[in-house]
Amino acid sequence: MLKGNFFRGLGYLGEGFRLIRQPGLRLFVVIPLVINILLFGLLFYFLAELFTAMIAAAMSWLPDWAWLQSLDWLFWILYGVVILLMLAYGFVILANLIGSPFYGYLAELTEKHLTGQVVSTDDGWSQIIRDIPRSLWREVQKILYYLPRAIGLFIIGVIPVVNLVAAVLWFVFNCWMMSLQYVDYPADNHRVSFPALRRLLGDTRLSALGFGLPVALAAMVPVLNLVVVPAAVCGATAYWVRENGPTNTDV
Repeated sequence: MLKGNFFRGLGYLGEGFRLIRQPGLRLFVVIPLVINILLFGLLFYFLAELFTAMIAAAMSWLPDWAWLQSLDWLFWILYGVVILLMLAYGFVILANLIGSPFYGYLAELTEKHLTGQVVSTDDGWSQIIRDIPRSLWREVQKILYYLPRAIGLFIIGVIPVVNLVAAVLWFVFNCWMMSLQYVDYPADNHRVSFPALRRLLGDTRLSALGFGLPVALAAMVPVLNLVVVPAAVCGATAYWVRENGPTNTDV
């Protein structure tokens, strides 16, 4: 039986957006945000070049008939959707990989704020530098967890009829992954292993899916996905404190 509260989970991202405006947290929100903007700009530039090449290639394959050549607008729409999806998911993966040391520290500051501790950033930079190897390895673990399941869902998705179910499974899986992705930051601060985190989130699966749903939707919206990452980190920390706080043990 699924446990947790789906509707309570939905509220954590909104709380995250409120938390990123707190004075003690703003610096470590602004820095990843600047990184995200630069990263988004580079991805947009390279994918725009790819987009232009795809349109040119598609038009070159068509016979030189006037009515077919006039369908270039359709290719712009179809490839535009593909590029947007590539930009959204590619951005999320890279932003989390590059910004993970900042997000781990942001989660720590957020937890102190939520639990009434003094929020101090005196040793912030030294701690971020020390945590870089561990943070990067943690991101690799998440990617290794994601890839085989994504490939399996992709294979299911090409089977007629079954692909209707696969579309729903894809969306649910993305919600689950967004929850895993961001709750992992406060969990890692408590040295909770990634397998143990999956079990903890499984114990409150409805809450986890409720939190992951708005994050997954926001990650697909250009510009909004720039600010949703730090908000999701803060919201995930609120989730950790309230849903899993009593079980914060090293596993």
